[in-house]
Parts: sequence; C-alpha cells; structure tokens
Amino acid sequence: MGEFHHRATLKQSNKAFKSKHASKSSLREAAKGRVQRQSPKSSPTQAATQARVNRKNTAKQHQIKKRHELVSSTRIFNGVDGAPRIVAVIPLTPDVSAQPIVSLLAGSLDIPTDDYSPLWRVNADRFKTSAQFLSVPYRQMYAALDAAKVADYVVLVLSTNVEVDTWGETLLRTLDSQGMPKVVAVVAPNADLDAKTRPDVLKSLLSFTKYFAPSLARVYDMHSHSDCLNAMRALCEGKPDEVRWRKDRSWVLGERSEWQDGVLAVTGVVRGAPLSANRLMHIPNVGDLQIAKIMSAPLPRHTKGAMDVEPTLLAEPDEENADSLVAENEPDDMANEQTWPTEEEMNAAAHARDGDGIPDAINGTTPKAIKRRPKGMSEYQAAWIVEDDDEAAEDGDQEGDDDGMEDEDEPAEVEDEDAAMEVESRRSVGFEDLDVEEEAKQLDSWRKREREEEDDLKFPDEIDTPQEVAARVRFQRFRGMRSFRTSPWDAYENLPRDYARLFQFEDYKRTERNVRRRAEEDIAVVQPGTRVTIYLKDVPKSAVPSGPFAIFSVLQHEHKMTVLNFTLQRNTEFDGSIRSKDPLIMCIGARRLKVQPIYSQHTRGGGTGPNNVHKFERYLRHGGTYVATVYAPVVFGPLPAVFLQETEDVQAPALVATGTFLNPDTTRVIAKRAILTGHPFKVHKKTATVRYMFFNPEDIAYFKPVQLHTKQGRAGHIKESLGTHGYFKAYFDGPISQMDTVCMSLYKRVYPKWATLWKEENDSGDAMAIEA
Repeated sequence: MGEFHHRATLKQSNKAFKSKHASKSSLREAAKGRVQRQSPKSSPTQAATQARVNRKNTAKQHQIKKRHELVSSTRIFNGVDGAPRIVAVIPLTPDVSAQPIVSLLAGSLDIPTDDYSPLWRVNADRFKTSAQFLSVPYRQMYAALDAAKVADYVVLVLSTNVEVDTWGETLLRTLDSQGMPKVVAVVAPNADLDAKTRPDVLKSLLSFTKYFAPSLARVYDMHSHSDCLNAMRALCEGKPDEVRWRKDRSWVLGERSEWQDGVLAVTGVVRGAPLSANRLMHIPNVGDLQIAKIMSAPLPRHTKGAMDVEPTLLAEPDEENADSLVAENEPDDMANEQTWPTEEEMNAAAHARDGDGIPDAINGTTPKAIKRRPKGMSEYQAAWIVEDDDEAAEDGDQEGDDDGMEDEDEPAEVEDEDAAMEVESRRSVGFEDLDVEEEAKQLDSWRKREREEEDDLKFPDEIDTPQEVAARVRFQRFRGMRSFRTSPWDAYENLPRDYARLFQFEDYKRTERNVRRRAEEDIAVVQPGTRVTIYLKDVPKSAVPSGPFAIFSVLQHEHKMTVLNFTLQRNTEFDGSIRSKDPLIMCIGARRLKVQPIYSQHTRGGGTGPNNVHKFERYLRHGGTYVATVYAPVVFGPLPAVFLQETEDVQAPALVATGTFLNPDTTRVIAKRAILTGHPFKVHKKTATVRYMFFNPEDIAYFKPVQLHTKQGRAGHIKESLGTHGYFKAYFDGPISQMDTVCMSLYKRVYPKWATLWKEENDSGDAMAIEA
C-alpha cells in the first residue's frame, strides 16, 4: 500500500580495511606533522611530582630575584656612612604642618628635636640607617614638586577635620604625573576625635589617598605612638619605589652651599646614577652650569679617638670631553643666497646713514611701515624678526604674539618704568578691582573666545572669506594639496630663522644609545652614595638660592635646543579654554620651562604618510590624544611631561594636561588648514554655479588650480568665472545637491614659539621654598 523502509537497527556498517604494512609516506601523510605526546593521565604520580618541582623552582627564582632587587635598591643606605633616606613631608590641608609630624616621627625613636631645621638629618640607630626630612610648607606647589623629585619617600599629611581642597587634589595629580616616589600617608594627631568614629575617618582617608597612590596599604594615625613607630619603620626598612625618569640621571640634595668669586660649592650625597664631572648640572630656576671639580666631603666623626678624614679630589672635567654651555646653533647669514644691491638701494642706504631716516618708498614698492620689535632690541636686530601678524588676522583675534612688543615711535624707557611699577604693585596688592570699561572689555574677550571655540567645534577650520581684503592676499602663504596624506611637502622649505638656531639628529635612537654607552664607560665618575662637594663655576651671586635646593646631572647633548614633540591628554578636571600658542609652564624631568606649544593630531602609525604632515589643532579638547610641539632642550628617554597654567595665585597653577615625550622630530610638518566655503547657487547634474566663496574674478583665477570638494563627498574643480561679483562655474565627479556645501582646503605650516627658563616670582627667589 505504501513504501517499505528497513528499521535503523537492522542497518550494518562494516569495519574499514586496515593494512598491517603501511608505508612511511602513508604514515607521514596521515600524521600531517603531528607529534605524539604522553598523556599526563598515563602516569599521574610522575606528572604531579614534575609539576610540584616546577612550582617550587619558579617560586625560588622569584624569591631570589626579589631579594636581589631589595639589596640593590637599599645598598647605599646601609653602613655607618650610608646615604640617608630622603623623606619629603607635604601637608595637604591648612590646619596641619610638617614640623609636628617630623617631631612625632623622630620622637618615636627617642630622638630629641632641639636641632630641628627644614632639612634635618636624624640617625635611626634602631633600624641601622638614617633619614633626612625635607619639610615643605602648605600651599607651596613648586617647592612640593621639587622636593618629590629628589625624595625616596613622600609623606602626605592629612587632617581629620578639613578635607583636601582643589589645590591639594591638583598637587596630587601633578605629583602622580611627574613620577611619584613611595607614598606614606599620615593623619595629624587630634585628641578631640571620638574613638568610635576614628576607624571610619581613617578608612575614608585611605580610600581618598588610594585613588592617587594605589599601592598604599594603610594610613598611620599620629595620635597613636605605635602608629608613629610603624610609620618610621616603613620609612627606614622599606624599599623605595624607582622613578623611571631618574634611573639614568644623578642628583644631589644640597645640604650646604657656599659662594665665593663666582664658584658655588654644593655639599650633598650623590644619588641615582654615577656622577660625571664632564656633564653639566642643572639648578631649577637657575639653569645649566659647568663643574669645576668634585671633592669628597665625609661626615665628621663623633666617636672619641676617631680622626676626621680630609677631603680628597674625586674627579675633574676633561677639557676634550667636557660639555660646553652652547645651547643654540649660530647661523651664518652670509651662507644664504646673496644678490648685489642696486644703485637705488646704495643711495637709499647712504641717505639713511646721513641721519635723515628711512626714505619713503618709491612707486611700485612696499610702503614704509612702523615695525614692532621687542623691548631693548635695536633696529638692525629687529630686521630679522619674523612678523607673524597674519596668525592673529587669520583667526580674528590676537593670540598673544605681541606680548612685550612696542612701537618704534614710543620710548622704551617709559614703558619699562610702567612695567616695573605694575609688577611692584602686583606684588604689594593681591587683588584690585578693575574699572567698568576694562571689566567689560575682558568679559567681551572671554565670551568671544568661547564663541570661537564652539564655532570651531561645529565647523572645524572653516573661515569666512573677507570682503575688504582680496583672498589671494589674505591667503598668500597657504597652498592647496590634492591629498593630505600623499602630497609632497618639503620639510626644509621656507623655514623661520628660529630653525637655524636648533640642533637636529641624524639618528636620534643611535645617538641615545651612544650617549648611554659612553656614560657607562666613563671612568671619571663618582659612585652613588658618596658624600661630595661639587664646585660649579661662573655662577652669579644673585642666582644662588638662600635655602636648601637640589641639583641634577644633565646627560650629554641634553642642553641643546631642538624641536620636541609630546603626546598629551587634557586634564578632565580643567574646564578652561586652551588654544595653541597659549603660554604654559612645562615641567619635564628637572626642568621647568615657559613654552607656547602648538597642537596637532596624533596618528598611531607614526605618521600620516610619506610626507610626515599632521593637521594643526587650534584648541586642546577633552577626550583625545594630541601632540604638543615646542622648542626646548633635548631629552633622552620617555620622560613624563606636565603642563601647568599660571593663575592669579602663583603657587596654585592649574593642571592643564599630562603627557610623555614622543620624539625630537624636526621634519614633522604641522599644517594649519583653512576651509573656504561656497553656496551652490544653481545646480545642473554635475555642474553648479557657486557664490560667496570669492568676491572678485581675480581671486577665482588665482585659486583655480586648487581642487574643490563638498561635505557630501564630491570632488571637483573650477571651470570659469561668471560675472564680476565672484560667481564661478564648477564641475564635480558626480551629481551634487542644492543643500550641499562647496569647500576649498588651503594649508600653511605653523611653528611654535621659543621656550625660556621659567622662574618663580617670589620675594626670596629660592629654587626650592623651604619652611622656615
């Protein structure tokens, strides 16, 4: 009646044929390179024994490695003449101070505090070591940063009554970005705190501090004697954390200094890497100095019958290998292309020498104009100044390029007196109300800058073509590019004069390796842990700090100026507007410089193509990674960089951004883009009549070779001019929409400003302000 099927249980599958004499080639083909391994289940006892032996061996190797690291990191602290552990005590709230905390720590070891000083050395005989306390006053930002650069431990002093304010959080973020040593957190003693609420307060302070120092395990309560002793034990027996940027550099915390006949003698213990007499020494807020000689400075013996050791000469600089103070290249202007002056130019020069001044320009030449020059510079020197007023004109406002400039017709002496009076009044009066007109002017400038940043975010790089100035004159320094990634751009074309003052590397990585190799092979060095007296020559007496300060060794070539690039990210807590060429304070390594960086896009592949061209960014925005370019001394290694902005309070700068040194690439082209936009007036398939991009036929003819594009992705070019009001006909590679926008991209290379040494403006002028 229907189809018949056998049941599945009745189906039979026969065994496949297997030959007992398989050939070698068939076996290799079947194995396909697989190697038989012994299963651990076959011999469980043997496998377990082997695994146990491997685990014990691995644990033993880790234990030996940790022991070697501990011994190597604490070797210079051991012995009678061992180097002291530098402890920087930094209060974070106004109701606490460093001196009571240092007294409590020393009192836990029954050490009297009669001879306390801001830089105080104590002998901890119980732990067979010594400590050197560096007390920093509250709300001294730069003193705290300088103290943390040389410290082995940082003691953060907290309060149980007052919370850490914005200044304290900014300091912790800055310390974390520049490289934080090992942190020990303590709480100032407070007898009024209830015993029941004390654990909760300590737990809350620990949670706050661990955000900036994740390795922190506990917060010590100075109200308890046992906690004071445990805190002192942590300082004397712990292993200091290694700060990466200090690894290959040496530094000395000056315990005593003496100036005589231009020679500054600084006494202290050499820390970090071996100290070479051929290298330069950097003093913050002072600059780079040469070493005259290095003498030993052993501590006096207080044991009865012991004889003091006389100082001996340890190292002297070699005249052939010693670094010079030359930081800038000296360009030869006569090496440039020269033309013979004409007879009219010779007559004009003779006329000018007679005292009649500069003659009026003849027809067809550039008219006479008043140049702006820095104060104190002669007219001849001002002739070499690169005028960049177009930078301010491009963006519609001044970018701070004219700071410190004056007209030649105005006397410089009057302005110098006014500036001195203004500085003196600023120091004597902390705050002063502005008049109504000045207040309204600053408010309008601030609102205008906010509107510019918003417009740049919505319409990046778009600029309205001016009607009163011809576009071919307004954008005469710009160029069109067919492809931003592949179009050629000569990196040595039309460079400013500042580039002739810079040094560049043929191979930066090879130079860095050679510098480090020569530092290791140098035999005229002083080993770390040695107490020495360093004699620095050619030091003006006005530059000698009155209090304790630190000096840092500079690697070879690290004092020469070049182009430095940094990858940086903006601080999420900073809400202000940061524009390219805004003055900032850059802290990198031991240096603190006043820079005006320019920002550009950061590409992950190291470049956007064979031309190494990168797009200029007008503003430093949140959430992205940018590259900051500055003129600054050479650095070796991935040093951290911190960018601060000055405020009304000198000791409370704003943390703008943090980053890392990228490279010293002088061929990096930073191109500023200006997009001219037009409106499609009439459209017919691929052809359109465009208006409002130009306003005269001459500009259309000048920019005709530049490629056009639209916001919807069409590419085209100018065919012909229409009429006399700037209309033109354009042809595109596809149909365009009436709602589209026609754009023309123009590019111009931009350069940063010259960096200078930043000096703290205080009455004492100390490099490190220490609590008195």
